[in-house]
Amino acid sequence: MARKDRSHYAKKHKPSAVVDPMLRDALLKNVSDGNLACKVAFDVADRLGVSPDAVGRTADILELRFVKCQLGLFDHPHKKKIVKPADSVPPEMKKAISAGLVNERLPCKTAWEIAIELGIRKTEMGAACDAMGIRIKPCQLGAF
Repeated sequence: MARKDRSHYAKKHKPSAVVDPMLRDALLKNVSDGNLACKVAFDVADRLGVSPDAVGRTADILELRFVKCQLGLFDHPHKKKIVKPADSVPPEMKKAISAGLVNERLPCKTAWEIAIELGIRKTEMGAACDAMGIRIKPCQLGAF
C-alpha cells in the first residue's frame, strides 16, 4: 500500500480474515520496528510451506510493513529504492521481459523466474525493467 496508507494494511482484507497462529508467530519473531524484510517473508513462507500471498495477507492483518524488496524497488535503508535504470538491457533479457508482460506490467513472480533463468541477481532484473520503463506488479506478497 502507499505510504499514505501506512499502518492501514489490514483494510485491504475482509474483517473476517483469519490469521494462522503459526504463521503469525513466525512473522512476529522476525519483525523489527514493525518492518518485515521481503527476504525474511519468503524464508518464512518456505519454512512453513505456505504461499507468499498468505504471508502477505497475514502481514497486512498484523499491520506489518514490507521493506527491502529483493528486486530493489522499495524501502531500503536511506533510499526508497536501490535500483537505478540499467545502462543497457541485453536482447535476451528484453525478449524474456516482453514475453512475461501482463497488461504492460511484469509480475514480480515472473521477474524472479526470468532472473533465475538468466542467472542474474533480482536487483539486475529490477534495473532492467526500470530501464525499459516497465513496472513490476503485482508483488508476490501483495505489497504493490
